[in-house]
Amino acid sequence: MMYPMTPERTEKFKRVADCRQGNLTVILENVHDPHNIGAVLRTCDSVGIHEIYILYTEAALGEKHIQLGKRSSAGARKWVNVNHYTNIDQCFQDIRQKYDKVYATHLSQDASDLYELNLSESVALLFGNEHDGVSEESLKYVDGNFIIPQVGMVESLNISVACAVSLYEAFRQRKLRGFYDENPTTDIAEKERLLSEYTDRHKKRPGSITPKRKG
Repeated sequence: MMYPMTPERTEKFKRVADCRQGNLTVILENVHDPHNIGAVLRTCDSVGIHEIYILYTEAALGEKHIQLGKRSSAGARKWVNVNHYTNIDQCFQDIRQKYDKVYATHLSQDASDLYELNLSESVALLFGNEHDGVSEESLKYVDGNFIIPQVGMVESLNISVACAVSLYEAFRQRKLRGFYDENPTTDIAEKERLLSEYTDRHKKRPGSITPKRKG
């Protein structure tokens, strides 16, 4: 089905492409609930992230967990690329080629407060699954751990909520530095590529955008 392309839609695509943050991303490790993945995708799109990484190392998990229903994330998945990995080494090797730092949400003695991190630098934020958190294997690849400060009785947040809180702190820091006005994280050629990609995707149904399997 072809969807009409209006001048208003074209202008919106241009604004979105101009604001995409080329040096900010999210990694989800063994996240079981597809609705959590859907919520993360929507938050990523809203703060200008154009791609995320989904790492599955558990045998019971697979691509079916990111084949999300229309109600959960189909709209966001149309505009945010999903890179799917089953190999930890390959996943972090590829991430390191594009992002300078990797920080994990993990409770440790040396964990930093979220609000102490410099999230305007080139960074990937790693979130573990709903029950076990980030694996020991993946922690070997991170530059540091962080926690979200809490003062309640139950000191835990749903994965999608934790991701949203973290990404909006990144948004706040980047907005203060003008990254959504004169965006230094994405060059002109990349902005033009994104605009062309969004224009092409506009013609497709949301469910037709499939994850990129990397290994």
